[in-house]
This record gives sequence, C-alpha cells and structure tokens, in this order.
Amino acid sequence: MPTRHSADLIVVGAGVVGAACAFYAARAGLSVTVVDRGPVAGGTTGAGEGNLLVSDKEPGPELELALHSSRLWRELAGLLPPAVEYEPKGGLVVADADKGLAALREFTDRQRAAGVVAEDVPADRLAELEPHLAPDLAGGVHYPQDAQVQPALAAAHLLRAGGDRVRLRLGEEVTAVLTGPSGEVRGVRTPSGELHAPYLVNAAGTWGGEVARLAGVALPVRPRRGFVLVTEPLPRVVRRKVYAADYVADVASDSAALQTSAVVEGTPAGPVLIGASRERVGFDRTLSVEALGRLAAQAVRLFPVLAPVRAMRTYSGFRPYLPDHLPAIGADPRRPGLLHACGHEGAGIGLAPATGQIIAALVSGGELPLNIRPFGPERFE
Repeated sequence: MPTRHSADLIVVGAGVVGAACAFYAARAGLSVTVVDRGPVAGGTTGAGEGNLLVSDKEPGPELELALHSSRLWRELAGLLPPAVEYEPKGGLVVADADKGLAALREFTDRQRAAGVVAEDVPADRLAELEPHLAPDLAGGVHYPQDAQVQPALAAAHLLRAGGDRVRLRLGEEVTAVLTGPSGEVRGVRTPSGELHAPYLVNAAGTWGGEVARLAGVALPVRPRRGFVLVTEPLPRVVRRKVYAADYVADVASDSAALQTSAVVEGTPAGPVLIGASRERVGFDRTLSVEALGRLAAQAVRLFPVLAPVRAMRTYSGFRPYLPDHLPAIGADPRRPGLLHACGHEGAGIGLAPATGQIIAALVSGGELPLNIRPFGPERFE
C-alpha cells in the first residue's frame, strides 16, 4: 500500500531556493513537504560560491528582485546561526583600461538610478580596498551591498528554521505529478508512494524543465556548466568579492561557447575561491583544462600574489538557465496548483529569499513584495 502524507504544499528541490520557499511558507503557517532525489544542496547550490550580488545586474526586474533579496538576507543573518558564514563584505568591480572603466561607470550610473549603492574608486585608491590588487588597473567601483554566504549550510539551516512545519523526503525522485479531474495538482508520486498536497512548487533548479514536463507544461530550463578553483588556505589576501568588469557581459551573454571572467574572493576558512566560467555543454561534467587555465590566469592578473599559490581542488556545477536570463517565479496558469521557482542561473543563492517569500505569499494569500509579472512561467509560449 503506498505511503500517504498530506501537506499544504510540496516543494521539489532541497537547494537554497527550495529551502527558502519552505522556510517562508512555514513562517506563513503552512505545512511543507520538501522532496529531493538527493541530499540537501546536492545540485547547483552545493556547487555555488555563495554570491549575493547586486553589482552584476542590469536595472530591471532581476535587479529589483536582488535588492529586495539583499534586505531579506540581512534579516536572515540575524535568524540563522553563524555557521552560514554570512559576510556583508561588499564587492569591487575593476577595469584594466580606460575604455572598460568608462563603460563600467556608465553601467553604474544606471544602477544608482535603480537604487544600487555604488562608489567610484580611482586607480590610486584601489589599494586601500584591496592591497594585493595588480597596480596597473584603471579603476573600479565598490558595491557595499554585495555579500557572501556558505550556500549549502544556508540551505540546511533555512530548512531547519522551518521547524516542525517542514518535512524532508530526501533520496526520493518525483516520478509523476498527480492531478485531479479538472487538471489541478493533487500531489506527486515517488518510488516510496504518493504525497498529497494542493500546491506543488517546482524548485528543481537545472532539472526544473523535467519537473515541469511531469506536470504537463513546458519550461525551457537548460544547464550552463561552470567551474570553481579552490586554493590552499591563505591569510585574508582578498578582502571582498573582486571581479573584472567583463563578468557582467558574460552573465548576460547568450553564447554557448566557453566564457571565463575571474571572480576572486577569500573565505573565512582561508581558501580563495576563483570562478567563474560559463558554457552550454548539457550535463557533461568532464573537467575542462582550458576553463581552469583561463580562470587561474585571470585571477593572477587581478592578484599577482596568487601566482605561486597551489590550487587544491576544483568543482563544477550547472546553472539553471532560461533564454531571457530571468527566473520563472509564480503560479503556472496552465496547471492549477503548480508554481515555479527555478531558472535563476548563477543568481539563485542571492535571489532565494525573495523567491521564497513570493511563493509563500501566492500560496497563503499574502501581499506580494514586488511585481512578479516579468517572471511569469508561461511567458515562453
């Protein structure tokens, strides 16, 4: 006989976005079952750097979402234990030539008009913020709203903070979405049995398109592979999140080819993390020597002090990519009871709290914190 459980909503995906959906739903008084075929943070979240960025976003819906999420992360930092390693350390975007600096300043002016705090830093003051930066850079911009978190621990503690209202079903793959006579969601089926709820949240990250397909709708989520280099433990030689200005263009690019732009940051534990690469190669996990070589060279260009430092390991992950670079957040009118919270690409950790708050408001009848129409999951039809 299949095992049966009831909840107000089922969340598919135990990454940081799914965890945030569960946390805010629980705070709204709802009971939640979180289902994942693997462990907590076993997908994109566990392969992320923990970026909480506003600096890399063009003015528009995603930046609005990021600014709101930034405020929520500050609130969460007071609720979650210090183990999540929330660091409001700020970001520094640098340009190595006058032409690139002019483009960065133009971009920054538009961001300021949208509510971003951004401080121009001339070349002769870069060393005040980052003493080990290369001395020949043209200048940069300091973004004090950028922050950092340990993503896997953040997901785990968000789920724990949901208390008794959140039930975990790990190691269970969703094999079917159950529907009623009018096509409405009734729950899901896993190898262990049926789980019943009137709402289903698709927070499956890179596999969000597959969960949508099980529900009988199309959502064009695709993977973009990325690598991160991890150095040996060091003193805090990199104080902030530092990256070259061309990173912003790479994030917004539609190219399937390999793109690399160094993002360098220290961690409380000592190792320096070096990202970020992007390429569309499906779910191929083959180690790319070319990508790692480019990242290492670009990191040393920014921080020559890293040249003799050993890279101890590398890891890869897949960002859930949608064609217009915006996540799918909200109710799907094609399947009553189905909501989506996926497709955040490399920004899912940063955007998770706002996403979770929106999903909880939609299910509980609460007030939405912002206009979610640009994130409508049906927009690709």
